[in-house]
Amino acid sequence: LALVDFDLKFTYVLAGWEGSAHDANILSDSMSRPDGINIPNGKFYLGDAGYACRPGLLPPFRKTRYHLNKFVGRNYPRTPRELFNIKHSSLRITIERAFGALKNRFRILDQKSFPTFPTQVKLVLACCILHNWILQWGCDELVPEEEDVMPDDVVSSGHGVEEFDNET
Repeated sequence: LALVDFDLKFTYVLAGWEGSAHDANILSDSMSRPDGINIPNGKFYLGDAGYACRPGLLPPFRKTRYHLNKFVGRNYPRTPRELFNIKHSSLRITIERAFGALKNRFRILDQKSFPTFPTQVKLVLACCILHNWILQWGCDELVPEEEDVMPDDVVSSGHGVEEFDNET
């Protein structure tokens, strides 16, 4: 389970549940933890259709057109529920973009053979933390380019640097 903001930063990550677990069970677990999700009054999170509507969580209307590709051309929303769903979909796609960026940045997350389950959990959390750090500091390259050091750039002794002879 993960929450993201509109800058694609992960604001909450709960790793450790198996992929076959039901979304509602994971959400209930995350809301019951002391460090879990706390939805302030008057605030809302958008959830997918796997979640029931509850205070602070808005899933799309069921049995109503939802995905953006169903509204292409002149196929405009015809009902208030369809209008809600198209707006919901256009906002909720942010989480898909965040996970897409995470998987593109850290290809290990798409590997089929993973190490032990506890290591998988740590790996997911570490990748999310690094993803946020990269977004925070505006660098999308993990390894900076090497700079050429010119002889004039070398600091000699007497400028806050002491000579040290490793052989004595």
